[in-house]
Amino acid sequence: MTDLTRREALAAAAFASATAALPAWARQAAAPAGAEWDLTELYPNEAAWEAARKQALAAVPGITRYKGRLGESADVLAEALSLQSDLGRTIARIYTYASLKGDEDVRISANQEKLAQARDLYTAFGEASSWVAPELLTLGKPKIDSFLAASQVLRTRFDFALADALRQAAHTLSAESEAILASAGSPLDAVSDIAGQLRSSDIPWPTITLSTGKQVRLDSQGYSLNRDAPNREDRKAVFKAFWTEHGKFQNSFGATYGGQVRSDIFYAKARKYPTSLAHALAGNNVPEAVYRTLVAEANKGLPQLHRYFELRRKMLKLPDIGYYDIYPPLVSMDRSYTLDQMRTTTLEAVKPLGADYQARIAKATAAKWMDPWPRPGKRPGAYMNPGAFDVHPYLLLNLSDKYDGMSTYAHEWGHALHSLLANSTQVYDKADYPIFLAEIASTLNEQLLVAHLLKGAKTKEEKLFYLGQQMENYRGTFFRQTMFAEFELKAHDMAEAGEGLSGEKFTKVYGELLRTYHGPKMILEPEYANEWAYIPHFYNSFYVYQYATCISAATFFAQSILKGGTKERDNYLSVLKAGGSDYPTEILKRAGLDMASPAPYQALVADFKNVLDQAEALIG
Repeated sequence: MTDLTRREALAAAAFASATAALPAWARQAAAPAGAEWDLTELYPNEAAWEAARKQALAAVPGITRYKGRLGESADVLAEALSLQSDLGRTIARIYTYASLKGDEDVRISANQEKLAQARDLYTAFGEASSWVAPELLTLGKPKIDSFLAASQVLRTRFDFALADALRQAAHTLSAESEAILASAGSPLDAVSDIAGQLRSSDIPWPTITLSTGKQVRLDSQGYSLNRDAPNREDRKAVFKAFWTEHGKFQNSFGATYGGQVRSDIFYAKARKYPTSLAHALAGNNVPEAVYRTLVAEANKGLPQLHRYFELRRKMLKLPDIGYYDIYPPLVSMDRSYTLDQMRTTTLEAVKPLGADYQARIAKATAAKWMDPWPRPGKRPGAYMNPGAFDVHPYLLLNLSDKYDGMSTYAHEWGHALHSLLANSTQVYDKADYPIFLAEIASTLNEQLLVAHLLKGAKTKEEKLFYLGQQMENYRGTFFRQTMFAEFELKAHDMAEAGEGLSGEKFTKVYGELLRTYHGPKMILEPEYANEWAYIPHFYNSFYVYQYATCISAATFFAQSILKGGTKERDNYLSVLKAGGSDYPTEILKRAGLDMASPAPYQALVADFKNVLDQAEALIG
């Protein structure tokens, strides 16, 4: 019954946020001695990990001894679900160790082999327990309700999971059909692998010469490193070459993304959902109104986004504004931070969250729970891994010594405190919160950080720098992610209406959205519409909208906390402590936030307007 999907996904989350090459300062010096995490808290040595893995692997077949017996009694059902949950809890810890160890240095093949073994263990566990959900549904609601009444274990640990299984009864297939559907996953996922292979190795990425005389190869990393080049002509050249090259493979990317859309439709039909969107949102019981209201309200808020682009043009002293002008920083600030300064500043910033939160984060950040600095061989990106419920979260970071590094520090510790609060309040089976809630805690910490720094800023440039960070967060996390979400919706709507799909059609739809979201004054060359082919998140369908909903919720809570008091703070913390004990939209409703209503999105747009007002007043 325990859903380990998110724990496993987060354990491997480093893949999703790859960063560029190490900065010079990081290449020249190793991380400070003793700065890395301490994995001996998981297992004292590799021999202990190997023993735990073998023991868990041997225990996996034991799940099947309850097959066909779940309806015997409340005690038998409680025993079966407890065994499955406890074994899953152990496997999550085993996987976490292997994942973290592998990410320390991806060049060490022995560690990658351990990770493969841990994945195989997860696969065996999934196969051995695949019969549980279908068999539960054969029991029916009356019997399950009677079992719940008779068993405290079921009421305490599994009541929500059992109710959720019954909710999805109409969409759960027979054990045989579920197995067939599961086996279809690998071939249907191939379209994502092919698209990734195109981007990473098969496209002959162009090399251009910048105004400095430097030659750069414009693969994804080269694009990310140079799209904010100080020289405007360099930026234009980067965009021209990079997006033109994507356009040459428009048909291939059209085939891969079209395959993704058709596979989504296949799954929706197989599970008897009316649309792909309904199927995608069903797992967390998120109403479709959340998605559609988000898109509608973001569109209503576009005048503020267009106003931001005009402010950006003025601040960068440009005669006009092009798509290639959205990445250069509005204000540069060359201040550096040590790890101790990042910690101290973050602790100050989160004081509005109260003494208990303050004590927890102070203790956690002083311990050896994170690997903070980049180094050769280390997995790039940043993540918080919550998989070791009985130990504590671990954080992999690749911090710069600038503001973005400190912001990442505050962000990931926000995730960690979410897990700590949920784990200390909920039983294991109800602690794991869904992605729909996950980015709220991290984004709120970022907002508290920038509010703290803005309050202490002494110069106009410093204030503009922090206001610029807020404006960019709203642009990139709310409006841009909603634009992506709208593109996905349009692509699936076209397919479900029987329209043929092609790369050319995707480019046309994306180009129209670019023009809508960026306004009539934005210079948008035709080749920029090929950007859809660059976004890997589109192969995890109807996922990115959650970044926009989370920043909306975080803004709502941050503003209420900063303007309010104990009641507002505790209201927010109740969301973190709820973990996964209910559906995410219901948890937020109890905290006064209806994500299916326009209110949270209108509040974000209103705060965006307020930040724009402050910035415009400063520049005159």
